[in-house]
Amino acid sequence: MGLFILRRLGVMLLTALCLTFVVFFLTNLAPNLEKLAKTQGNARMSDAEVTRWLDNRGYSRPLVVRYGEWLGVVPGWTREAPDGAVTGRCIGPADDPAEAPTFCGVLQGDFGYSTVSAEPVSDVVGGRLALTGWLMLYAFALMVPAALAIGILAGMREGSRLDRTLSTFSIASTATPEYVSGVIFIILLASSTAGVSPWLAEMGWIEGRTLFLGSARSAMENITFWNFALPVATIALYGMGYIARMTRASMAEVMTAQYIRTARLKGVSFRNIVLKHALRNALIAPFTVIMLQIPWLLTGVVIVETLFNYNGFGWTLVQAASNNDIELLLSCSIVAVLVVLLTQLISDIGYVYLNPRIRIS
Repeated sequence: MGLFILRRLGVMLLTALCLTFVVFFLTNLAPNLEKLAKTQGNARMSDAEVTRWLDNRGYSRPLVVRYGEWLGVVPGWTREAPDGAVTGRCIGPADDPAEAPTFCGVLQGDFGYSTVSAEPVSDVVGGRLALTGWLMLYAFALMVPAALAIGILAGMREGSRLDRTLSTFSIASTATPEYVSGVIFIILLASSTAGVSPWLAEMGWIEGRTLFLGSARSAMENITFWNFALPVATIALYGMGYIARMTRASMAEVMTAQYIRTARLKGVSFRNIVLKHALRNALIAPFTVIMLQIPWLLTGVVIVETLFNYNGFGWTLVQAASNNDIELLLSCSIVAVLVVLLTQLISDIGYVYLNPRIRIS
């Protein structure tokens, strides 16, 4: 197991380097750099002025060298102006050039500054990641148990009325995009003129005008059931169907296995067959699907965060791409790559514990 983990960590490191280099290459294409220069400088810059602006800020150096500087394995560039002022990648506006570090990259924990807000990228990403982390946690806690319960109940008795009902619900939830289900939730539960809220207010069953809040903006400061229920339910409903369908298919396959038939012939109760014999083997395939939901929850909740005005990590990623904020976009890509690779590693390790017959060669 230890050798397997070390090998996978090595593959993860190589994959992370390749993926981050691809993102670095795409974000540092000539049109993006020209757009950055005209955004930060002057929109009417000439080509010569754009070249001079990029040269003064180290963007004209070879791509591989700049990637090494960004990683922190190559010394940061420095430049001395005609007036004697020294600037460089590792030299801040208020820093003494003589005391500036030689290396300042990802490995040193320096992710640079946002070209839009001028804030440290690590502070921006850390704060937004924490907001999305809470959204992921609540959605995951609701989505996974509900999906497993639906899938197991449907797969226990394949072809029954219960199976058809739950399967229809699973397909409908997966086929309904978040922007559709989110709008439906807002109309039904968070509108003061439509849905159930006016009726409940008229009956005196709720104090405010709406049952839930249609915006999760206040949840960025204080999470409550009223301002966080709708975005969590929207995400959970969309991801629930896929996990439930995979669980149902796996459970139905296990229930037709030979050892299950033998247990039935021996008189073992149906409850014990499901809980002690079928359930563990049936969870192997859904385990992979569940782990794959984590990267999706991290970067795929942009629609939900935008719909409910919740500025999390996904929203930040889209804003960084829209505003050509290179440093912020690169840092978001690091987080996304690491989350994907770590979930794959956890998924592989989980295989061994769920099914001891799986051998690591």
